Amino acid sequence: MAYTMTRRFTIAAAAAALSLGGATAATAEDWTPRKPIEMVIMAGQGGGADRLARLFQSIIQKENLSSMPILPVNKGGGSGAEALRYLKDNEGDPHIIMATLNSYYTTPLQTDIGVDIEEFTPIARMANDNFILWVSADSDIETLEDYVAAVQAADGAWKMGGTGSGQEDSLVTAMLEEEFGLEFTYVPFDGGGTVAKNLVGNHIDSTVNNPSEQMGFYNAGKSRPIATFTPERLEAFPDVPTMRELGHDLTYSMQRSFVAPGNIPAEAAAYYTDLFKRLSESEEWQKYAAEEALDAEFLSGDALQAFLLEGRAIHAEILESMGEDPAT
Repeated sequence: MAYTMTRRFTIAAAAAALSLGGATAATAEDWTPRKPIEMVIMAGQGGGADRLARLFQSIIQKENLSSMPILPVNKGGGSGAEALRYLKDNEGDPHIIMATLNSYYTTPLQTDIGVDIEEFTPIARMANDNFILWVSADSDIETLEDYVAAVQAADGAWKMGGTGSGQEDSLVTAMLEEEFGLEFTYVPFDGGGTVAKNLVGNHIDSTVNNPSEQMGFYNAGKSRPIATFTPERLEAFPDVPTMRELGHDLTYSMQRSFVAPGNIPAEAAAYYTDLFKRLSESEEWQKYAAEEALDAEFLSGDALQAFLLEGRAIHAEILESMGEDPAT
């Protein structure tokens, strides 16, 4: 059972063993943007995807990495379907890039929006984000054992907050339900920032927020991490055990990548890949990634595309195990 859970719920890193280059004959010097660049964010404001995308935009501006301004725009409707369709409808446009998360996999699998992510142009994976089980600091819960007992005692009334339905937070919630035989009342919100606020406001009982979404409240002593869904303990949370070391082989992560519409010039793809490679090496990004418990391993080109397609295949398995009927 442990092996099945690990295979089913861990985003494989096998593609990372491939060459990071994905190089083509085109170079970054062969193309430059002629107008401002839209940075589409396939999520609402305040969550991890939005916060990261706007951080990237800020670093690009401060480091003069782009010859044209980067303009963030949120298109989170339909669990990212709005953004995905926008990228599809603007095929060939080299002045659009999109910040992704795992709904890049799940939304096309669950809804018939006419989008095949294999047609998009992979640009860069900046990081894998992590998940932690959180409760309010006002709670009496201190350990995973306490948590399971409290959820069981609530008899289905325990409110687990998360972003959307059929997205990352609900998938991790389903993992907990299957592993421990629990029943939650899942409460969906538009973004991870809203989820975090509702936890410390005691409107919900727990969350599986990314570290960056809860970090401000955690540092203020308003939320408490119970366990991480990571293979090893996070450096930013050295005292928080992993689910694995507590005897439950549950791991899950969120990719933070950029893609562009399909059929853009190879020179434009090289321009953006070079831009994000330089961004990944910046002192500000490296410091932020360490502080916010991000695994900042850069990936691009064919290796990134292989990683994304493997992620899609794994999420199709997850959805099937939840009783969903993937659209592809």
